[in-house]
Amino acid sequence: MKRKEREDLMPGTELRIAMLSAHSCPVGKLGTRDTGGMSVYIRELACELGKLGHTVDIYTRVHDPEDRQIYELGPNARLIHLRAGEDEEIHKLAVYSHLPDFVDSLEAFRHESKLRYDLIFSHYWLSGLAGTSLQQSWHVPHITMFHTLGAVKNAVREETCAAHGEDEPALRIEAERDLVQSCHRIIASTDTGRQELVNYYAAAPEKISVVPCGVNLQQFRPLDKGQARHRLGLAPADGSGRNGDKIALFVGRMDPLKGIDKLISALPYLGDIEGLRLVVIGGDEHTGHELDDLRQLACDLKVKDSVDFLGLVKHEQLPHYYSAADVCVVPSYYESFGLVALEALACGTPVVATDVGNHRHVIRQGETGYVIADNHPRSVARGMALFLSQPDQGNGTAGTTRATVREFGWPYITEAISKECRQATTDYLRTCS
Repeated sequence: MKRKEREDLMPGTELRIAMLSAHSCPVGKLGTRDTGGMSVYIRELACELGKLGHTVDIYTRVHDPEDRQIYELGPNARLIHLRAGEDEEIHKLAVYSHLPDFVDSLEAFRHESKLRYDLIFSHYWLSGLAGTSLQQSWHVPHITMFHTLGAVKNAVREETCAAHGEDEPALRIEAERDLVQSCHRIIASTDTGRQELVNYYAAAPEKISVVPCGVNLQQFRPLDKGQARHRLGLAPADGSGRNGDKIALFVGRMDPLKGIDKLISALPYLGDIEGLRLVVIGGDEHTGHELDDLRQLACDLKVKDSVDFLGLVKHEQLPHYYSAADVCVVPSYYESFGLVALEALACGTPVVATDVGNHRHVIRQGETGYVIADNHPRSVARGMALFLSQPDQGNGTAGTTRATVREFGWPYITEAISKECRQATTDYLRTCS
């Protein structure tokens, strides 16, 4: 692209952004094997960037034969499905062999629609590889966000002896290392994530910007606890119909690194809390053996009547579950940020979480939750007890809890991301002039 064709790309103007999410569909079912917080992030960010005047096209592969090619997400924001391999869910590593088809399909759509973009914003290493290929032909800057890092996940598994999870392949590690060097800018959601990029992949610190994840404060807000429980049918385990029983909540994928087994193992230590129930949200037909193992664990510990495995829940229903709960528990070995904690706090629900991701900077210790040093069942139980043993205050403290995370509202986060996109464009133009 010639210099005078780029004159409209200077800071202060709207950008045309190609956002890539090759393996995970931002409108897919949350809580499945490959669809989680990253999908929420991409969808929310695209919509907010659109409100600022930028034009955002999210490209993902077809995951279902019934997927429409184009989904309008909001003003200036849409999602586009591309054919790359079979029109079905496949393991994310299998997407790697279909990346050339993904790139070809994107280019065909772009040419047919007479589109051009000022910036590529890729998410996860698979999309980063596609973004590198497109950048070489489009001659525009490439920003990437890894969301999780393979080398870090492997290190956590080794350190915690969580051997029942799959190790990240060498292919991913090498791809991430190459992407760190080839992309023009990297967004990390925490200072810890930034340092991990430097430590594990020798990333240049000046190339990395830290911008936290956001939360939709219009969607995630406190609701009346009694009404939320009634709506969801969350009657006490003994069937008495009382609203005074305590509910602990887990939301996430059935991934060993989420530490769900530690949470279930914590329940016997909380036997003095009458009517305690654990509600587990997440998992699909691809996580059958993980769910079977967790159900068996609950049986072995004689707490199976206190644990409800609800499977997948629509994202728009989550505020009701957060509001119905007395505490939300995130016992993960590893989180790149910790979006569940942010959503729960926005709904006014206290959070007990391990000291991973951004939990330490989101949770106010002893006030809006408790950050525990590890996910040993005794530690998890001790943190939960701090809130489950308190008298039910209804919605009395929900507003105060919610107020502590207002700075993570998407408008604030998106302004920061928009600034990064414009700066990356300016820097790239400067190097090309």
